[in-house]
Amino acid sequence: MKYDNEPGPERRSRRGGHPHGPRGAGHHPHGGGRGRGFGRPGGWQQADLPPADDARAWLLGRLPDDWFTGEPTVTVDREEIIVTGELPAPEAAENAAAAEGRIQRFREDTREARMKIADEAESRYGRKLAWGASIGETRILFTHLAVPVMTRLRQDERRVLDTLVDSGVARSRSEALAWCVTLVGEHTDEWLTSLRTAMSEVDKLRAEGPEL
Repeated sequence: MKYDNEPGPERRSRRGGHPHGPRGAGHHPHGGGRGRGFGRPGGWQQADLPPADDARAWLLGRLPDDWFTGEPTVTVDREEIIVTGELPAPEAAENAAAAEGRIQRFREDTREARMKIADEAESRYGRKLAWGASIGETRILFTHLAVPVMTRLRQDERRVLDTLVDSGVARSRSEALAWCVTLVGEHTDEWLTSLRTAMSEVDKLRAEGPEL
């Protein structure tokens, strides 16, 4: 998978305000009027992020039908929503260069529409929306977040990261840590999926409880 994280008009700065103008402190995308979100300095706060349980359904209904050959993949975390879809393969040539060219054309042709949908999603869910596209084995993720994670590591744990750096597997400790997270995710995918499913059930039960 390739990452195309170059700065461009797709990237929005939260400090610059919402592109459609300021929102009142009582605005809430679901009409709740809870006084949270863009009305607060710095945008949405981690503690009061709106739920994104229906993000996939909302996006499937919002996206144009002719963008992808099937349903896109939608992944959500606390900071970001990523939408990745499969594009029709180019007829002229079936190779990585042709696939990358077709993905780049899709990126440019849909830029304005994707930015509009991203604005709507950020207003609704309090998270940035990133995009990606794939053709066969070629997958490119467009401008997306790289969120720093603060952690404390003991010497044995630091030595693991330094070994990856010294061997050339990673260029820095932060890249080595990202490599470790990816490796764990690949080898424990079934367990992580079960854990996320259990967590979603807890979220549903919590949502059904009384408001404090």
